[in-house]
Amino acid sequence: MQEANQPNNEVLRLRLDAVEARLAQIASADPPPGLTEPDPSDGDRWEAGQAWSHIAEFVPYWMSEAEKVIGAASPDPVPFGRIKTDEARIGAIERGRHEAATDVISRVSASIEAARVFTAELDEREWEARGAHQTQGVMTVRDIFDRFVARHLEEHAEQLEKLTRA
Repeated sequence: MQEANQPNNEVLRLRLDAVEARLAQIASADPPPGLTEPDPSDGDRWEAGQAWSHIAEFVPYWMSEAEKVIGAASPDPVPFGRIKTDEARIGAIERGRHEAATDVISRVSASIEAARVFTAELDEREWEARGAHQTQGVMTVRDIFDRFVARHLEEHAEQLEKLTRA
């Protein structure tokens, strides 16, 4: 890892640590009843199990997409990613929605740890590799980890926290 990356990598690591702790706390409680607040983009409301299932599937997915962007070694943005209507995404969420959060959290923690290890080994060229997402446009690998991993984990932790308080 290059010196210039250390502050950004450290911030990402701290965010992943914090959200992992939040998720572990939520998973240790009884599953909350009810539905999440409506998603601002499409109005979808989920049960807690759907949120947990999605959390478990998306970290590995976005890591593999970042690897694809890096591996292309292209000066041009590489197409990557998916959108909410992706059938594989929907299927993965549906398959895991009835698993207990106490079972899912071990996979979530393992995938967060894999993200920590993966990002700790990236050099500046890899962080700045660019992909083209269908709705988000051109993004660097740094952007991918910020938006689709860290921030997305934080959003779902907040969603589950609100559901437990409802």
